[in-house]
Parts: sequence; C-alpha cells; structure tokens
Amino acid sequence: MVKLFLLLLLKGGKLFVSGGSMLVSVVAYAFVFGWRYAAGFVGLIFVHEMGHYLAARQRGLNVGAPTFIPFVGAWIELKDLPHDVETEAWVGFAGPLLGSVAAVGCYFAARAYDSNLLLALAYAGFFINLFNLIPLSPFDGGRITAVLSPRIWLLGVPVLAGIFLWRPSPLLILMAVLAAPQVMKAWKHDPTDPANQRYYAVSNETRLTYALYYLGLLVFLAIMAHDTHEMLA
Repeated sequence: MVKLFLLLLLKGGKLFVSGGSMLVSVVAYAFVFGWRYAAGFVGLIFVHEMGHYLAARQRGLNVGAPTFIPFVGAWIELKDLPHDVETEAWVGFAGPLLGSVAAVGCYFAARAYDSNLLLALAYAGFFINLFNLIPLSPFDGGRITAVLSPRIWLLGVPVLAGIFLWRPSPLLILMAVLAAPQVMKAWKHDPTDPANQRYYAVSNETRLTYALYYLGLLVFLAIMAHDTHEMLA
C-alpha cells in the first residue's frame, strides 16, 4: 500500500511539473502575444511533443511527460535510449508528423471561420515543424536523417548558419552549442566500427522509406508555411 501511494505521488509530481511548466509557458507567451494565441501556440507544441511520446511508448521506451521552457520550446525525457537508428528515426519523425496534423487542423478551421488568429497559429505550427526538420541533431530532422547516415548532419551546419544570418536569435546560438558535439560525432563517424554497424544496420528499403517521408513532409511544410505567411501578409 505504501509503495502504491509513493508511486502515485511520484507520477502526480511528474504530471504537476509537466502541467506547471506548460502553464508558465502560456502565461509568458500571453504577455507578448495575448492569451488566445499563447494557449494555441503552446497547444501546438504539446501536440508535437506528444507525437514523440506516443511513438516512444509504441516502441517500448520509457519516456517522461513533456517539459516546457518559455521561448525555448519543450522536450520529452527519453529514459530508455533507442536501441537502433530506425527506432530513433521513428520517434523523431512522429513529432513533426503529429504537429503538422495539428497545424493543418488550425488551417482548415481558419478558412472555415475566417479567423486570422487560427491562421497565425497554423503558420506557427507549419514553421515550427519545418524548423525542427533541419538535418542536424538534436533537431528532429537530425534524428530522422541519421537512418541514412550521421554524416548528413554536416549538411545541417550551413542551414543553421544561414537561418542565423537571416534572423539572428539567441535560441539559434543555444541550438548551435547543443549541436556542436553531434557535428563532431558526424565528422568522426566510422561506419566500420562494430558498434556503429549494429546501431545503423537498416535495409536500403528502410532508408528509402524514411528519405521519402522526410522530403515529403519537408516540402509540404515549406509550401504551407509560405502560403499561410502570404495569406497573413
């Protein structure tokens, strides 16, 4: 009985941290954008993170609820690391996929109700998920493209640098710092290493499938982000 109580208390504490950080994010964004946009924006991030959460649970990984940091984003804690690159790619892909579905829902609702607020949320959803597809770990795009080769992360370096030159942001500097060890890992990647051979052992069919998934979602989000931005303008 005591063990059950402690377990429920622990789970309740984790949910409190997740829900509390989510509420703090809504309040923080509300000071800048208003509470309606803030609630919708944080909701879109939540759906994105739940995509990762559900995919991880589907693959039998122990995973924690999302934690939010205002003006930075959110993440889920993977307590069990993926055992192979295909699992990593699947968990990475599920976030932008479910997040894109939520953005599409906002888009059609905006068209149906002629709502600029919903259209702005749709644009935010498309852009956030597109941004997360940068082929560089720890972005979701890096986790997806790892199924092809970690060396593809080297292509993400000029992409991130170009975005920074276009729209300088402290968040991009933070992401660059987090990505630096992964860039070194990609640079030193040895495909003949037995550990790498085990982790990255996937069929060519699997590589092709994820490449098509990645490029298809990338093109779709780029088009929708552009079109919704033009509609708002």
